[in-house]
This record gives sequence, structure tokens and C-alpha cells, in this order.
Amino acid sequence: MAKMDKKWIVLCTTAIGAMYSAGYLTTETQATLQEPQQHIQTNIHSVSSQVKSQYKNGTFEGSGSNRRGSIGVKVSITNDKITDVEISHFAMHYSKNDVVGLPQEVIQKQSAQVQNVSGATYSTQAFQDAIEDALTQARNV
Repeated sequence: MAKMDKKWIVLCTTAIGAMYSAGYLTTETQATLQEPQQHIQTNIHSVSSQVKSQYKNGTFEGSGSNRRGSIGVKVSITNDKITDVEISHFAMHYSKNDVVGLPQEVIQKQSAQVQNVSGATYSTQAFQDAIEDALTQARNV
């Protein structure tokens, strides 16, 4: 019986020691990480304030065309975000109604890469080209 008691004592002592060590290491690691993390946050903030914005603020016109016609757009940008898109000129072989949802899609995706409109592939491509043209003009160089 005494031999069994010693095994339990050793086992329990070892388990307590392991739990204490794990807790100490976790606490020490968290404490060590807190200081650099605050320093990193400060550096990120100072670097991000120095980063030049991708786009100029304003409204920029773009155009796109292909063998089925042409499309003109006006793209408004504020603080690197596309805030408004308007089809300002539409002279495609097909109806403007086929692409009326594309400006809202550009705003949602913040990209010229819109879904192709079935039956209006040429209009979709001309629209994308027009958006990309406007964004190229808006880019900070």
C-alpha cells in the first residue's frame, strides 16, 4: 500500500508541477507579447499615415468600346472608395436595360470585375473597360 501511495504522490506532484509550468509559460508569453504588440500598433499607425492613397478623390470619366458600340461612365471616388458609378453614355447595339445593374455591382465589389450579363457580353466588356479607364485616370502616380 505504501508503494501505491508514493506513486500517487509522485503522479499528482508531477501533474501539479506541469499545470503550474504551463500556466507560468502562458502568462509570461502573454506579458512578453504585450509590449511589442503595442509598439507594432504604433508603428503601423505611423506608417499607414505616410502611405499614399491609391486613388485621387473626385469624379473620373472613362470609356470603353468594341465592335458593338461604346459606353461612357463617371466614377466617383472618396478616400480610395468607389462611391458612385453612372453610365453617362450608352451607344451599344443592345439595350441599356441589360447593364443597368452593373454600376451598383462595381460599388459593391469596389472593382471593375463585374459578372458577365448573359446576352450582353459585348456591353458588359465595354462597361468594364470604361470603369478600368476611369480608375486608371483616378490613380495616384
